[in-house]
Amino acid sequence: MASSIFTSVTRLAVFIFITSLVSCLQVISAINAPNLPRQGVVSSDQILRNLIDYKTYYFDQKIDHFGFAEDSTFKQRYLLADQHWRKDGGPILFYTGNEGDIAWFCNNTGFMWDVAEELGALLVFAEHRYYGDSLPFGEQSYSDAKHLNFLTSEQALADFAVLAEHLKLNLPGAKHSPVIAIGGSYGGMLAAWFRMKYPHVVVGALASSAPIWQFKDLVPCDVFYKIVTDDFSESGKGCSESIRRSWKAVDNLTSTDGGLQWLSEAFHLCSPLKSKEDALFFKSWLSETWVNLAMVDYPYEANFLQPLPAWPIQVVCKFLREPSLPDKDLLQNIFQAVNVYYNHTGNTQCLNTSQTATGNLGYIGWYYQACTEMVMPMCSNGVSDMFEPQQWDFKAFSDDCSQQFGVRPRADWATTAYGGKNISSHSNIIFSNGGLDPWSGGGVNVHISDSLVTIVIPEGAHHLDLRFNNPSDPQSVLKARALEVQYMKQWIKEATLNPGSQSNKIV
Repeated sequence: MASSIFTSVTRLAVFIFITSLVSCLQVISAINAPNLPRQGVVSSDQILRNLIDYKTYYFDQKIDHFGFAEDSTFKQRYLLADQHWRKDGGPILFYTGNEGDIAWFCNNTGFMWDVAEELGALLVFAEHRYYGDSLPFGEQSYSDAKHLNFLTSEQALADFAVLAEHLKLNLPGAKHSPVIAIGGSYGGMLAAWFRMKYPHVVVGALASSAPIWQFKDLVPCDVFYKIVTDDFSESGKGCSESIRRSWKAVDNLTSTDGGLQWLSEAFHLCSPLKSKEDALFFKSWLSETWVNLAMVDYPYEANFLQPLPAWPIQVVCKFLREPSLPDKDLLQNIFQAVNVYYNHTGNTQCLNTSQTATGNLGYIGWYYQACTEMVMPMCSNGVSDMFEPQQWDFKAFSDDCSQQFGVRPRADWATTAYGGKNISSHSNIIFSNGGLDPWSGGGVNVHISDSLVTIVIPEGAHHLDLRFNNPSDPQSVLKARALEVQYMKQWIKEATLNPGSQSNKIV
């Protein structure tokens, strides 16, 4: 499993990004053990799923768009939904696939399905190379650095551009259809970069929860963990302080064999803790849990990373009101808190510290991307945040990458390739961010120009605006979605009236 590839420090720094994009599969071990205490029941979203109907296709893509020695191709998977498409001019909403199975992203991007009829749009969901079924070298794709060499955001963007052009040229009725890129998280970064790099292909982009500035020297490395902490601090008195004090309590107990055994039993762990290294991974697992809760702090019951109640952090914080309790009592409360995340259904038999979300993504692929060009510095100080102090150690990170893949990360490359904060020459991009989302700290939240639109959703967690409409949605996200549709309609109108014009603005 990917969780054992790197040191616990490196694992957390990389894993927090990938878990922002994963699905709702359970991640517990099915061993014979009594069920843990039931926390509640989750309502089904099957009614929404019934709205989704698409066809699957494959397109021959070049393995290398930027060289000529490697002339082979691979099958890139993409999904099409044309139920509401107005041919001969109706727009194409093009989802820029993240690091995982594209069918899952298709099923979880309800916004596109909700607005398809209003816009008369064709929906396209394009899979990212090296993920899902889109493997350039088949089973050998992850075998070594040579085969992984073509896993880059630049190659993925070129895939998207070639596919979009192919569809416009070969799909009857698509020749005059303006293309709008849409994506969330890493997919949102790709959507923004798609518009920046290929403005002749896409007329605009919606980049939701896209941390395009979470790179070296662009934002403070501690901003992510500070936002996570703020979410817990604002959800209950004593909540973040209880978590802050829990690290020392874990250290105290895991200093003895008896303490390791007690902690294993108290948390109903599938695999008991037996060493100091196990204790480090246990704390890393706890950290990932708090991070995940911040990203999916949705206002309704949801099945994104795990089945969870509405406003899950508020539920968690009900167990974390007394930070000055003795170590064992405090950690019993910590268990009750994490049990909200892992056992809301009451079906979990034990807690598995090797996983925090699901197996729907290619963990190795994202680790490789983080070890090459997607280098996102993370740190914590234990003062302005509730986590243990942890400096960003690029050398240690680089050494881990070299040991695992035989490659060294290029910390400056993303800024060189995509401009960092110097993006004012671009246009027609919406950057939406949720005030509760820790990734918003690396997103674009400041006014740059009239055609680089920033939308902040105060009650929004990770790409809440891309989810299906829900009766419990706060007004802020409803207004955000309406504004996003308004801008898209304007881009479509401008592109229809002025084919080839790349200076479209809303006035």
